[in-house]
Amino acid sequence: MAAYKIVLDAMGGDEAPRCNVEGAVMALAEDKDLSLVLTGPEPVLKQLLEEQKKAGRTWDEARLSIVHTDEVIANDEHSPAEAVRAKRDSSLGLAFQMVRSKEADGMVSAGNTGAVLSGGTLIVGRIKGVQRPALTLPLPTGNPPTVMLDMGANMDAKPAYLVQFAHMASIYYRAMYGVADPKVSLLNVGVEEGKGNELAKEVYDLLKVDDKIHFAGNIEARDVMLGGSDIVVCDAFAGNVFLKSVEGTAKYIINQLKEGVSASLKAKIGALLLKKVLKGLKNSLDPSSVGGTPLLGVKGAVIKAHGNSDARAIMNAIKQCSRFISSGVNDQIEQEIRG
Repeated sequence: MAAYKIVLDAMGGDEAPRCNVEGAVMALAEDKDLSLVLTGPEPVLKQLLEEQKKAGRTWDEARLSIVHTDEVIANDEHSPAEAVRAKRDSSLGLAFQMVRSKEADGMVSAGNTGAVLSGGTLIVGRIKGVQRPALTLPLPTGNPPTVMLDMGANMDAKPAYLVQFAHMASIYYRAMYGVADPKVSLLNVGVEEGKGNELAKEVYDLLKVDDKIHFAGNIEARDVMLGGSDIVVCDAFAGNVFLKSVEGTAKYIINQLKEGVSASLKAKIGALLLKKVLKGLKNSLDPSSVGGTPLLGVKGAVIKAHGNSDARAIMNAIKQCSRFISSGVNDQIEQEIRG
């Protein structure tokens, strides 16, 4: 793997900075060519790194550095976009600036979603010709997964945005998963042509005549997690509602299984026999296995990790950032838009 330099917003996320530091150390242990920069309060981060050493973890110290700042963009900022403008020297703001100036090849943050989206657009900047960046999420539907977008960047989308999302996602899917002609579907309330609100109808008409993508028609929400398509396009409002529904359903299933297992001796015996299967189910629904989601359409690798990311999730988000950089997705998006 090529040697990349990735900056991690060490103060972003519910479990920051402890889990972020641990995840960074884990990532360095897995990728011997990787270099990381942690942004945050240097004394705190150094203390956490010392704790990692005492726990027996080792890494090449030449591949890990700290950029000091005491400023942080909080999860409850009233206006994330304004916070990004006002707190340019925050741990998140410095990460954006390092990507923009090419001091780092990419960045990862589990911080305020609105701030990550705003900073990606305002500071890192859009690829020329991209109308709106989109937050992209691989769903655990198989190998390769189903990729869904937009998951949070554009609550009020125009038809042209969703068409461009389909183009960018197709490029991303080919580069990341090696599928030459990925199927693109439009999230809708029915599979028939003519279904949905005005946005869905307009987007459908545009996608069905677009010869640069493999449009497979509408897809209903119930079929997305069954692997009904390679790529599912929607506006961020629908995408975010879909994601929260899936997360809640997954938690409900796991909790019900736990309660059922403890109900009787027979259930406990059955659980032992199905232990491997149940563990696989739990792992497939675990957001830490995905790590993070790329913001497609910006001039750099910007990976948004889940707000409650643990150390493993941070490690996987860093790995995902490396894969995104090596895939050359951004260059391909720029070439297609230019062409």
